[in-house]
Amino acid sequence: MKPASLALTLLLIPFSLRAEEPNAVPRFDVPEIRSSWDDLTDGIESKDDWHKRRAVLKQRYLDLLCDQHKPEKPAMELVVHESVIVDGQYRRQLISYAVESDERAYAYLGTPLALTEKAPAIVALHGTYAQGKKRAAGLVENPDKAYLDHLCRRGYVVIAPEHFVSGHRIPKAGAYDTAEFYKKHPEWTAVGKFTYEHSIAIDVLQSLDQVDGDRIGVLGHSLGGHGAFFLAAYDDRIKASACNCGASFFRHNPNVAGWSRDHWYIYFKPIREGLLKGEMPPIDFHEIIALIAPRAFMDLSGLNDGHPPTQKQRLLMLMKIMDVYEIEGAAENFAFYVHGRGHSVAHESRQLMYGWMDSHLKPAEATRTRLVTPESESPDTVDAKPQHP
Repeated sequence: MKPASLALTLLLIPFSLRAEEPNAVPRFDVPEIRSSWDDLTDGIESKDDWHKRRAVLKQRYLDLLCDQHKPEKPAMELVVHESVIVDGQYRRQLISYAVESDERAYAYLGTPLALTEKAPAIVALHGTYAQGKKRAAGLVENPDKAYLDHLCRRGYVVIAPEHFVSGHRIPKAGAYDTAEFYKKHPEWTAVGKFTYEHSIAIDVLQSLDQVDGDRIGVLGHSLGGHGAFFLAAYDDRIKASACNCGASFFRHNPNVAGWSRDHWYIYFKPIREGLLKGEMPPIDFHEIIALIAPRAFMDLSGLNDGHPPTQKQRLLMLMKIMDVYEIEGAAENFAFYVHGRGHSVAHESRQLMYGWMDSHLKPAEATRTRLVTPESESPDTVDAKPQHP
């Protein structure tokens, strides 16, 4: 070996390399990754410890939503306003149902025509778009976000509810303006409102003869993305959930005050005073998402979606949530995918979300792979003679 090569080789050997005995296999130290998200499991030694902490976190989450100020749930009074058949594959209906004594929500409901038994169902949540439920149904704008159409073709019953300040219920001040809501419900929160309404969408699905009420999932993008984990953390009837490009959390977020802005769409109005003083709420998103465990959850995000240092913190946050799934003995029910496609629902992201739902909501036979067998083969009748130009 030439001296220069030897010098380079020595430089490449980490200082952590150890060989206590002449013939010992070299060992490399792996430093433990520590972060501010570790408070999720600090002091947790057992599953019982975690369940006790979970109960505390669940109450903090309900307090963040101001869930105690939600109205009494009214009778559903489901109404079908229109019904069409799409490509001979599924029935799409525009429906409405009561969410408050004086308020009805609208949604598109899709039901595959070929069902022979009760099917799994999905709540498909749209992003910040004025006609969001139409987009989720594949009727307007970006077909990448036509979750109802995509999933009905895969055998799911799908409900795509409108956000309460969109579609049929756009306020006079414009889509996603929450001023009227807070005038009506000054002590509630917009997140509490939409999460409560999405929980009623689960009621709608469970009322249908075609739906297996024990196999219900939720997915969404952007506003619908964090809406998915807000709902799954709130309602244990959700068995599988997927968040695509959901917004940033409270800590390590330079725009944290955006969660309680003073105009337009105000997520959590009650926390504004504290945020302006630099005081964080008593719960953050890693603790909210951890409430979903051991049920299935997948997070999909772009490292270049928004503030890069904040998005990198998301990876540390997700790794810590994985610890909770391991405590629960359900590591296979947690996953995350990180990409460089920005704020999108690209092909591979859709396939991951839909495959995640298949794996957790459909029978094992639906996703089982098979070997090629002699019974599946037949003679090739094509002339196998060499072909000449």
